[in-house]
Amino acid sequence: MSNPFVPRMGGVLSADIAVPQHDRAVRFYSRVLSTGALPLWREEDLMNNLGLPIIGLGAQSEEYAHLPLQWMPHIQVADVAESVRSALDLGGSELMHGRDDDGRSQWAVLLDPSGAAFGIIPVVPAEAIPPVDGSSSSDATASVGHIAWLDLTVPDATTARDFYRQVVGWTVQEVEMEDAGQRYTDYNMLGQDREPAAGVCHARGVNTGLPAVWLLYLPVGDLAESLRRVTEEGGRVLKTTEGVDGEPTYAVIQDPVGAHLALVPG
Repeated sequence: MSNPFVPRMGGVLSADIAVPQHDRAVRFYSRVLSTGALPLWREEDLMNNLGLPIIGLGAQSEEYAHLPLQWMPHIQVADVAESVRSALDLGGSELMHGRDDDGRSQWAVLLDPSGAAFGIIPVVPAEAIPPVDGSSSSDATASVGHIAWLDLTVPDATTARDFYRQVVGWTVQEVEMEDAGQRYTDYNMLGQDREPAAGVCHARGVNTGLPAVWLLYLPVGDLAESLRRVTEEGGRVLKTTEGVDGEPTYAVIQDPVGAHLALVPG
């Protein structure tokens, strides 16, 4: 994945969710994300350790009550109105659509045909993103809270691939997979810079049992401690993988109000 703080068509800088039991959810994420000697996320406001608002946790007010209980990535597109039209033509749904006083599309929240929710926004101007020291290298962002990866697991990944290729403008890189001796193909979705921006996967093999939502991968300072806090704060650990040393390298969790995401080491 290329530098997450560089604006690009198909890139994801941020995500949000509107939840019931807002105070409980804030406590959960504050505890789970702020682990390690030098936490990547600020406990007091869930911004990253540079003070950038990467994830937004809002209360499920009447205005947002119709939104699904999913973390929704904000995907940058070349033309919001055209992306909305493409999504509707391909069997998606429009949940919200923000326009300016002249009726021009500013942003939208959509559902794909499988029920995964996502937002689309125009490509963010470079000057709107505060500089990150040494941001030309991947090492420079390793200790900064950001969306490290994004993927979607559905029964028919090929149809999902084609939907997002047209709606977002992503191009596709095939990833060879194997399940019980049978080979199949998952997909890396590439942004404007030809770097992987997200994954679209079949619900089989290593991805069996994952929810059909966009999973944010959020890095934390101490993954083992974060997983301990997930359980302590009323969430569930649904899936983990471990390295050769027995330490966790990836986990899919469910928060106390039912939303899913993935955690990885920072």
